[in-house]
Amino acid sequence: MRHVFAAFGLLCFMLAAAGPMRAQEIFTDYHSAIDLAADGKLTVTETITANVEGDRIRRGIYRDIPLTFIEPGGHSARVDFKLLSVERDGAEEPHRTESIDGGIRIFTGDADVLLPHGEHVFRFTYETDRQIRFFPDHDELYWNVTGTQWAFPIEQASATVSLPPGVKVEALDIFTGRHGETGKEARAVERGDEIAFTTTRVLQPGEGLTIAVKMAKGAIAPPTTRQQNLWWLQDRLAPILAILGLVVVALYYTRLWMKVGRDPARGVMVPRWDAPEGISPALVNYIDNRGFSGQGWTALSAAALNLAVRGHVVLEDLKDALVITTTKTAFSEKLPAGEAALLKAVVAREGRLVIDKANGPAVQKTGADFRAAMEREHRGKYYRANTGYIVGGLVLSVLFLLAIFLFGGLDEQGIGLVVVPVVASVFISVFAVGFGKTVRRKASLAARIFSIVVIAFFGFIAVSAFSGVFAFMIFEAVSARQLPLLIGVGGILLVNLLFFFLMGAPTPLGARMMDGIDGLRQYLTLAEKDRMNMAGAPQMSPRHFETLLPYAVALGVEKPWSETFDRWLLAAAAGAAAYQPAWYHGDNFTAGSFGDRMGGFAGSLADTMTASLPPPPKSSSSGFSSGGGFSGGGGGGGGGGGW
Repeated sequence: MRHVFAAFGLLCFMLAAAGPMRAQEIFTDYHSAIDLAADGKLTVTETITANVEGDRIRRGIYRDIPLTFIEPGGHSARVDFKLLSVERDGAEEPHRTESIDGGIRIFTGDADVLLPHGEHVFRFTYETDRQIRFFPDHDELYWNVTGTQWAFPIEQASATVSLPPGVKVEALDIFTGRHGETGKEARAVERGDEIAFTTTRVLQPGEGLTIAVKMAKGAIAPPTTRQQNLWWLQDRLAPILAILGLVVVALYYTRLWMKVGRDPARGVMVPRWDAPEGISPALVNYIDNRGFSGQGWTALSAAALNLAVRGHVVLEDLKDALVITTTKTAFSEKLPAGEAALLKAVVAREGRLVIDKANGPAVQKTGADFRAAMEREHRGKYYRANTGYIVGGLVLSVLFLLAIFLFGGLDEQGIGLVVVPVVASVFISVFAVGFGKTVRRKASLAARIFSIVVIAFFGFIAVSAFSGVFAFMIFEAVSARQLPLLIGVGGILLVNLLFFFLMGAPTPLGARMMDGIDGLRQYLTLAEKDRMNMAGAPQMSPRHFETLLPYAVALGVEKPWSETFDRWLLAAAAGAAAYQPAWYHGDNFTAGSFGDRMGGFAGSLADTMTASLPPPPKSSSSGFSSGGGFSGGGGGGGGGGGW
């Protein structure tokens, strides 16, 4: 009885082992019919008989066909290719294609349809050109019949080559095995104008059949000069478009910069103790920053201070809020646009505007009204950003980059040489703009120092990272002979970044105002002995200090100007030393402390206003998934698998 059970167990084991053998997915036959025309064009029909068991072949198979090769000079070139038909079991089969690195992948079948188990015959028919090699003493067809990247064994691979009428074969050769191997496990038979090649053993996954047919020189018509020139242009279209784009974009920006972007000639800057042409402190800030910096809160702070020192409002500095209250005094002069908008906002709130967190929306609206009033009156008068010209340059650059992507025939490596510089330029642009705004204006010395430290830290990381990426890209571009592509794309991006900062320019009036503003800034920061040596300079007094304090805030030099007044108070008579500004209610000032306290208060006005604003609305969270992308299987003689 024990022997019976043993025999039964052995039988079950053998049946279990035989099941997978019978269910093996394999190509039982792979035949390629190659029709060579007299002009060198190939028409290829590949007939693949596959045993389908629903394992790796469920809906169909895919075929990877390389479309690039390396010319004798080392440059990558692209062959002509046209897919004519895809069939299964003698009928037209649904199919789709996608690009892979250096080639094309052809999928047979439908994602919603599973193949019945059993034997199926797949047929691919396509035309290709630029496959014949022309040597000084002969012409040659050197063809990878199956490729070496198939995922399945091939029981028998064969090929027939049909030559043009009258063409004689001078020699034949065969290679089998993995890429680079020189096996001869195949035979070749010549039958008139047709040569038949057949393997003599099973090809394992990763092995293939390659054939070579040597013909007399002139057997195949060589490409004409016009065709060679077209191929040369086709192979180098991406770098040509990149260099052409660089030249066109650079010429566009240069011409427009010479026309509208060059700064007018500046005059001689001399220290002065008043604003040029009597312009307001808010306008001084607007002109000096070539527009609003920090969303205009510094300009608004300077306007509030100017209204205060001129007796139109009183500033009350509380511990948790700042209050602007109208004095309701009559005035005959016309207020500047920004100050008029601010005073109107205070009056509209019953003469008392509270700047704190609870009143954030009101402060936000006041800031918006202030900026709108300033822009309506002064936009384009002192400075032209020439934004339209910059947008035109960006559109021109994007068109060239899109042309490189669409028509340049880029492989995976070439795409990287375009995408990486674009991503890097976006990062650098954001970093550069942020750096410029941060360094241009900060409320306090500590804030400026902190910003510089943070920028230096992240700048060091960015430079270290991008220098490594840049070196790697240079190496890749040189090895792929795509250095002109990298230079062209990188140059286009660099030119846009450069002229983003160069295209804007002051108007002649703005340049003259900037000369006067620079003179005022120098006066506000001069040492006391230098200021006293200036001919005609007014003596320091509370009135003189108050008049120029809003301008000092507008220019970010309120600290040195307040400290100068503080030193004057210490040296002045006792009456002057007990000075208390009527337009400010807050801490009492004493000699020696006024500069520190008033400078700190004036300089922090913008921060107080900014801190009162409501937080920006939170965006709803979102998630997304992505799939697809490039996959392998393209090099050598191609190959494929099942899906």
